[in-house]
Amino acid sequence: MTAPHNLRFGTVGSPQTTPTSGTPAAIEHIKLLGLKHLEIAWVQSVRVSDETCADIKATAAKHGVSLSIHAPYYINLNSQTDELMRKSDERLLAAARKGFLAGARDIIFHPGSYHSQPRDQVYARAKEKLIEITGILRSEGVDVLLRPETMGKSAMFGNLDEVLELSRDVPGVAPCIDWAHLHARRGDGSFNTYAEFAEALDRVKDILGEAGLKNLHFHMSGIEYTLKGEKNHVPLNEADFRYRELLQAWLDYGVEGTVAVEAPLPFHVADTLTIQATYKRLWDAQYGDKKEEGEELLAD
Repeated sequence: MTAPHNLRFGTVGSPQTTPTSGTPAAIEHIKLLGLKHLEIAWVQSVRVSDETCADIKATAAKHGVSLSIHAPYYINLNSQTDELMRKSDERLLAAARKGFLAGARDIIFHPGSYHSQPRDQVYARAKEKLIEITGILRSEGVDVLLRPETMGKSAMFGNLDEVLELSRDVPGVAPCIDWAHLHARRGDGSFNTYAEFAEALDRVKDILGEAGLKNLHFHMSGIEYTLKGEKNHVPLNEADFRYRELLQAWLDYGVEGTVAVEAPLPFHVADTLTIQATYKRLWDAQYGDKKEEGEELLAD
């Protein structure tokens, strides 16, 4: 098996050690930390000028940092009134349009709620809505991937199969797999072994093909949960999540893409660097000097 050569690690939101405010400064700091990705957290609203977007794009290109956007939380593909649906559409479209101008291609969003409706009904509505929105973006020349995120509560639309099937069924859609959310969603401590992580990656391959393993976007963190699912993010050293086994599964399946870490302050940077360093250590142990000429794993 060829060693994976394109996993990029970074933070969700500006690293808390960034010395000055603003996304360009955060990008420069990401580079100094030896990371390669920044997920810009426009989670409350999208209020950024075209000029600022151009500055973000130029700074990221200068420093070789890839970008994704976390769209506002208040998006729901299954909104229950016309007015709520209109506002939800506007938020997702704004994140995609401005994100594209800022040089990001991946637009992460929370897909919504079941509202006690049948899963098949909610899936059909979400699929229809995403076909509509991706069509609008294509007509405008906005070349992005909308990435619905796997959610951490069973009441929320967005289990692994739903996210993968939307990615299969709608052009312009790809998954954001939040591994801590999948662990918390069970509520019973399961989805926390190498075998279960491998099974999830097999589902990616089954639904999206081998190419699906080469275009992935992950969220990572420690997480606290109840029987109802996600409670809150916690530092890795306070969590029961067996992230080393997950990283080994990534290696064994040759996944490629980006890993955005959502650790709470003040562990934001430390946990991101720990995950990247642990992955590199596992990679070195598995592949050693077998790295092919020209391959690039992590920032030197």
